[in-house]
Amino acid sequence: MSQSPIISIQYLNHYFGKGSLKKQVLFDINLSINSGEIVILTGPSGSGKTTLLSLIAGLRTIQEGCVKVLGMEIYRANEQKLLQLRRKIGYVFQKHNLVPFLTASQNVQMTMELTQNLSRKEMCVRAEAMLESVGLGHRINYYPEQLSEGQKQRVAFARALVTKPQLILADEPTASLDKASTHTVVETLKDLTKNHACSVLLITHDNRVLDVADRIIHMEDGNLKNVIQAF
Repeated sequence: MSQSPIISIQYLNHYFGKGSLKKQVLFDINLSINSGEIVILTGPSGSGKTTLLSLIAGLRTIQEGCVKVLGMEIYRANEQKLLQLRRKIGYVFQKHNLVPFLTASQNVQMTMELTQNLSRKEMCVRAEAMLESVGLGHRINYYPEQLSEGQKQRVAFARALVTKPQLILADEPTASLDKASTHTVVETLKDLTKNHACSVLLITHDNRVLDVADRIIHMEDGNLKNVIQAF
């Protein structure tokens, strides 16, 4: 018997504004992503990619359609259920969104405090190991203001990946990374999907990461287009 998809979307529509200002931004979206799959979403700015990602993450209210993530139907789910779902997802935003008064290690530990029953020592060890894996072992006690934009984004990656979530949603995660850092992040994602059955949905314009994808889907004017490349 085949496993259920990690993400299953059927006939999703979404609108911004009300009344005469109401504008449709997503049109009849149908998408399925399986366990261990890396799917890249491309398309011009303003095409609806970030809106779709935020709906999958339970950060926006589903208006029309069926969106099932990790076995849970999001439409009309209460806030408690949505919170439980968010704790199972690793989310990498366009901006790193680090807490400025916490060190790199403490920013990474935040995720474990919310999702896992670990001692402070265990969280510290795991955070430092994850920062080491993204090339920041020498920056574990640095505050965000002491880090470059690329280093901040790698901390954000470490924070999203440290709990080895079943699903990672990433919005332009490599935009501020150099070639070496991008390679490190890509290899970490590949390891998670291969060894921990993690699935990844990644928005990017970065041609350097396209070869990591199982599927590449183009989005334009709120519509998902056919797969344009597969590996």
